[in-house]
Amino acid sequence: MKKLQGFALVLFLSSIPAMAQNNRGGHAPGVGGGHIPSRGPAPARNPAPAPSQNQTRQAPEQRGSFSDKTGHPEAPHVHAKGDKWIGHDSGPNDPHYHLDHPFEHGKFTGGFGKGHVFRIEGGGPSRFWFGGFYFSVAPYDLGYCSDWLWDTDQVVIYEDPDHIGWYLAYNVRVGTYCHVEYLGGS
Repeated sequence: MKKLQGFALVLFLSSIPAMAQNNRGGHAPGVGGGHIPSRGPAPARNPAPAPSQNQTRQAPEQRGSFSDKTGHPEAPHVHAKGDKWIGHDSGPNDPHYHLDHPFEHGKFTGGFGKGHVFRIEGGGPSRFWFGGFYFSVAPYDLGYCSDWLWDTDQVVIYEDPDHIGWYLAYNVRVGTYCHVEYLGGS
């Protein structure tokens, strides 16, 4: 009986780091953990064709798996080794990222890429801010930022080479990214 209790205790103690990682601070091996990509994604090589006039603007809500390696997130992410952007391949004709009025609130001027790391100061996916700049996560990407901390996480903004009017907000802690629209500044 004591051996069984000892085994259970060892099992429990060994699981504490994993539980802590999944709680607030964790990231997958090779993704996030403070890594900042040196550049944004390249334009899609084989973009999907533009929808025909007979198709509706809303495509089926189906996306492939983003978990390309064991332990990687089921969300668009960037590999720490080689800065490979996983999930940014739908191209400029993706109807999920069409905006009738691109840059309606102006263009973001706070700086792009590795040299410009911002701490999110508050809000949530529908409206978050840092440094007087306001953003909103694309509706199609809402499920990919559920583990973001909207009052402390650091993000880096990259220009989106395929989707006019959108930027990519990369979360430094978890290594995932979402399409975001700039809502203006104060």
